[in-house]
Amino acid sequence: MGPMLAALEGKRVALAHHWLLSMRGGEKVLQAIAELLPGAPIFTLLYDRDELCPALGRRSIRASFLQRLPGARSNHRYALPLYPLAAGRLDCREFDVVICSDAATVKAVRCRPEALKICYCHSPMRYVWNLRDEYRRQMPVWTAAALRLVGPYVRQCDRRAANTVTTFIANSRHVRARIRNCYGRESVVIYPPVDIPASPASETPDEYYLVVSELVEYKRVDLAVEACTLTGRRLIVVGDGPLGRRLRRRAGPTVSFWGRVANEEVARLMAGCRALLFCGEEDFGMVPVEAQGHGRPVIALARGGALETVLDGQTGLFFAEPRAELVIEVLERFEDSATLWPPQAIHDHAYKFTLEQFRRRFIDFISWAVGAWEAGGPQAVRQACERGHAMALERR
Repeated sequence: MGPMLAALEGKRVALAHHWLLSMRGGEKVLQAIAELLPGAPIFTLLYDRDELCPALGRRSIRASFLQRLPGARSNHRYALPLYPLAAGRLDCREFDVVICSDAATVKAVRCRPEALKICYCHSPMRYVWNLRDEYRRQMPVWTAAALRLVGPYVRQCDRRAANTVTTFIANSRHVRARIRNCYGRESVVIYPPVDIPASPASETPDEYYLVVSELVEYKRVDLAVEACTLTGRRLIVVGDGPLGRRLRRRAGPTVSFWGRVANEEVARLMAGCRALLFCGEEDFGMVPVEAQGHGRPVIALARGGALETVLDGQTGLFFAEPRAELVIEVLERFEDSATLWPPQAIHDHAYKFTLEQFRRRFIDFISWAVGAWEAGGPQAVRQACERGHAMALERR
């Protein structure tokens, strides 16, 4: 029995996640947590078993009333005004410890006052907090107007739900700052697990640059497309989204769009690319870490989680502002210094973000939190975290 399971032995434990409709970064974190707690049920707003990995699809999943609404799974963002109510009706009062994996409002699940509620926060809700203007720009007019009306209400509910959390875990220092700004709470940083190959790519890289991204506005894929179109550089774009048609119209003949492809094909493209282009501001950003795991450098916007995962001048290069001319400038610098990017060193840096590292740090934190909770209740855990006592765990 591992140390985390020993700490939770004899306790009733539940998991919660905002929604289970695909296997993206947040769901991979949940999977890693769930593997440490094989008997814990999962509470969620909505789910689709067909879209989940077997490890999650076989779980006992308890959904909110949104699951019964026609079309809710395919149009879940339109149910935003109902998120706080739906999450608050998820009843976890039979459990001693509830671990929430959240980028929405599921941290509002109902728990007993004496329970230990831990929230692994992927991000405060982008579309009602820091990125609400970007999201509104890509919405139909009536949807954007509705978001403008309900946003303050959802923010208020989200802040109230955050106050019910005993302690927060942030997925990056960038998100820790946002948790502090949005909720007035402190948190411990535990980076999410990333699938890193055992060794870097052995072949000589091809001449193409690579983007792997959802085609939505805040990802700023348009910068990579414009920079490579203007300079005739070869670019492969993997992913799809609402901006796909517009980006294809703007792209020149050296830019190709591959849509969604299998994970194995993404890995092959990463192993063969000259560098990954990462032009948006992300809370953490698994894709740059995956590329570095293949030994390939990353050219990234100097904002957000990339500042924590890319070493400037060692595993990649940064550009300061989201402007195509700056992307072109950094591409020229990169090509002038192409011999300075040893794949093994880049791969070795990515290894600090492996599943094994995540498990070790997560187990350490849960063991500490449960011990403090048993000794002094949830208030003792909360006070210790707010005073920064738990941050020493980050340095282990």
